[in-house]
Amino acid sequence: MALGFGRWTLGLDGAEAPSRDLIGGKAWSVARMQTLGLTVPPAFVVTTAACKAYLTSGGEPPELEAEVDAAIVWLESKAGRTFGAGPRPLLVSVRSGAPVSMPGMMDTVLNLGINDSTEAALADECGDPAFARNTHRRFLDLYAHIVLRATAPELDEAQGPAAWRAAIAAACGTEIPADAREQLRHAVRAVFESWNSRRARRYRQHHAIPDDLGTAVTVQAMVFGNLDERSGTGVLFSRNPSTGAAEPYGEYLPRAQGEDVVSGKFTPQPLSALGAAMPDAHARLLDAARTLENAGRDVQDIEFTVERGQLYLLQSRSAKLAPHAAVHIAVALAEEGLIDRRSAVLRVSPDQARLLLSPRIAEHALAGARLLASGEPASPGVGVGNIVTDSDEAERRAEAGDAVVLARPTTSPDDLHGMIAAKAVVTEQGGGTSHAAVVGRALGLPCVVGCGKGALDQLAGELVTVDGRAGKVYAGALEIVAPDESHNETLMRLSQWASAESPLRVISAASAESAAAADISNDADAADPEKIGLALERVKGARGVRGGLIASDEGVAAAMKSGLEFIVADPVLPPLLAAVRQAVAKGENA
Repeated sequence: MALGFGRWTLGLDGAEAPSRDLIGGKAWSVARMQTLGLTVPPAFVVTTAACKAYLTSGGEPPELEAEVDAAIVWLESKAGRTFGAGPRPLLVSVRSGAPVSMPGMMDTVLNLGINDSTEAALADECGDPAFARNTHRRFLDLYAHIVLRATAPELDEAQGPAAWRAAIAAACGTEIPADAREQLRHAVRAVFESWNSRRARRYRQHHAIPDDLGTAVTVQAMVFGNLDERSGTGVLFSRNPSTGAAEPYGEYLPRAQGEDVVSGKFTPQPLSALGAAMPDAHARLLDAARTLENAGRDVQDIEFTVERGQLYLLQSRSAKLAPHAAVHIAVALAEEGLIDRRSAVLRVSPDQARLLLSPRIAEHALAGARLLASGEPASPGVGVGNIVTDSDEAERRAEAGDAVVLARPTTSPDDLHGMIAAKAVVTEQGGGTSHAAVVGRALGLPCVVGCGKGALDQLAGELVTVDGRAGKVYAGALEIVAPDESHNETLMRLSQWASAESPLRVISAASAESAAAADISNDADAADPEKIGLALERVKGARGVRGGLIASDEGVAAAMKSGLEFIVADPVLPPLLAAVRQAVAKGENA
């Protein structure tokens, strides 16, 4: 069990971690990496219970401040540094960590604990005043945006901390405290409050995540990817999250911190750049990825930092996968013996299967298509709509019934509502591990990133077709065709496994010629479970039914409740997956 500092705060000391529900996914991953013998900066966690208490009462639990102070003393001893003072200052990251992965939806503050005196001490220690000054600027900028929640001014690198603080105070009406412990108290509170931010609420609503889970706060000793030429940061997926290929995929940004990669403001280098610059660190990273994938029995999304050639792992979690990759990887993991076939079936959602079997651009339509922009394919699929450049406008127009494509220089968590409303997302900056790419895959949204600065400037209002698999944006609405699952070996294998697990048979229309099936008409209320139930009442005595209505998740649930033997649907895989999930959720021996 982790080291306790009281009711609300735990030190991650390498012992078996408490439940993910209590300490959140981020702290749980830190604890797991520690038990696997991987190199992780020391950390402690303020639990989700403290967050719930804060959100209920509007204030921190009375004991929390003393517990955090005790945890900081422990962290100082583990890191061999002093929080808020020299000669070896301890700076920390303050990160959100919900029990359920919500990438990019809540807040993080890096480099906390720096002030004028600790900047000077840091400069003396590392022999690089420019690095210490850059780190100070980064902290002030993040603190102003995240904790003060204000539109802070751009901080001129040529100016110093006094000018930066004055500019922030003038813009925000509040000064940033110099005392490290006061900085930490306010940052913890800001992370708690980010649980109820607009973007976090929208993400939970879209993914049916309960609102009462709360977030933990992980406080971790900083390691610096921006320190020197043998330092950097990046993200590694143990397998390709877009294609499902069984090879590592990642990006690396030298002399940078993690926010630089996920923000999309910088286009990182391929992971091979780390291999060329620091082969030992690269080899250790690949070894760690294999260890974590085997331990987690799933594809891992790993955040890492290299400081002066030393690799540190910051987080590992199950990766958000594009639909094609989800199917490919689920089947591969089962065939490799990491998971069983039922687990493979449950790894792919009905919605992912529907997206995978959704239309794509017809080959003959591409022959005369006019290419408007090209970038990195970040999330496959095809989206057709008029380009808008503002997320609020995207949401308004989608609610009015318009099909829109969101085009941005780069996306941030504040763009989530626009992404949900859009048919596709295109960005000028960023790579395959940027916010747009990660969230696009999570939403099953076609996404093309890194089209180049200014590449989308003249496209507002244009009707376009976005091909997320190819990384292309074409003029006009191109002809699209629907793929056939029977022509895809991996989909066929997953369908066979799902059929063996499903209590409800699903047969294709082509195989249903002799089936004694009654028809259910499609209507505007096709997604209404009560209407589905009424429709089934009218066909009592039938062994099965057909129609688009019954192929929805709600229709599958109603068919199973009604005791039907089979349904007729095309494609077959999505309702099969829905039936297996329904059976497992009810504890049936499917």
